[in-house]
Amino acid sequence: MSGDTVHIGLLTIQLYIPGCASLKHKRSVLKPLLAALHKNYNISAAEIGAHDYHQSAVLACGLVSNSQQHIQPILEKIPRWIEKTRPDVQIVDYEFSML
Repeated sequence: MSGDTVHIGLLTIQLYIPGCASLKHKRSVLKPLLAALHKNYNISAAEIGAHDYHQSAVLACGLVSNSQQHIQPILEKIPRWIEKTRPDVQIVDYEFSML
């Protein structure tokens, strides 16, 4: 295993969920979104912030690979995919980073 390089890509997304009036409603929006991200992009995805706010969420999407060139194109597709397939949420901001 010596000499193997591991690259970790992280995408953080701030979402606005208009019309969401309860944490239960928020979960009903985020749970299928997170599952679809995992299924479509084979990434790990979780809510990491704004837990107590009904209309806000912060998501993290992570991908591990031996190739940095493999990570970035996949993570770059995700914000556009959310905007295209999930009109019930709005992206406020997002940020890519490599660890």
